[in-house]
Amino acid sequence: MRIVVCSLASILLTGFTLSAQARHLSESERYMCSWGSGVAGKAQSSKLSGVSRYAVRKQLQAQRFPKQWMRRMALGIAEQTYDSESRMKPERVKRVYYDDCIQHELARR
Repeated sequence: MRIVVCSLASILLTGFTLSAQARHLSESERYMCSWGSGVAGKAQSSKLSGVSRYAVRKQLQAQRFPKQWMRRMALGIAEQTYDSESRMKPERVKRVYYDDCIQHELARR
């Protein structure tokens, strides 16, 4: 019983620590993660609805992006999404992408 309580306490403490650290990310880092998660969600939605990888790629190449790095990153995210065998809902993909991106940015520091 004591081990279970200690384990639960350590998991909760870790969660609080990560959420507190996420506040220390810059606005641009949070924006990048949010933007990327949106791209991943759209790509997953397209994949699940039967849109071809070629069509998504063509659409992303024709789209205007405010920053230079966005087109290449969007294409990479779409490729990874189509390569994955995942059948998760787009909302779940967005959440997982965002959480992993935040963790990555925190680990880079």
